Amino acid sequence: MYIDLTNLTNFNVDTSRLEALAEFCISQFGIHPDSELSISLVDEEEMSSLHMQWLNESGPTDVLSFPIDEIKPNSSTDGPGLLGDIVLCPNYAKKQAKDIGHSLQDELEILFVHGVLHLLGFDHRENAEKTAMFSRQDKILREWRCRP
Repeated sequence: MYIDLTNLTNFNVDTSRLEALAEFCISQFGIHPDSELSISLVDEEEMSSLHMQWLNESGPTDVLSFPIDEIKPNSSTDGPGLLGDIVLCPNYAKKQAKDIGHSLQDELEILFVHGVLHLLGFDHRENAEKTAMFSRQDKILREWRCRP
């Protein structure tokens, strides 16, 4: 897996842990190991701009996902591809983490997995979709955090 991770913020984020989580997620979903993924950490101004440009919604958000090759789970036999881009906003995530009562790193990991699920076609518009997506997200994070 080729991972291009760029931190364009002043936040001290454990990027090696995010990269390892990316590898873990990709292996869990049966994606070709030579696929590519881009992760960007941006400030609220940049996130607001992307949010407006792509979703026509004002203000920042926590995570945005931009699929490229529309890769689906268990597609490793199709060969490598461009999974897409995940954009995280640490400043926005920091506020959420504080409200929930866990660390910024934990929040970024949750948001990252959420972003990967969106890249792979999962959504949460309907209740059934939401239940399936968040269940899968929780399962991945549990397994990630319990690994040796």
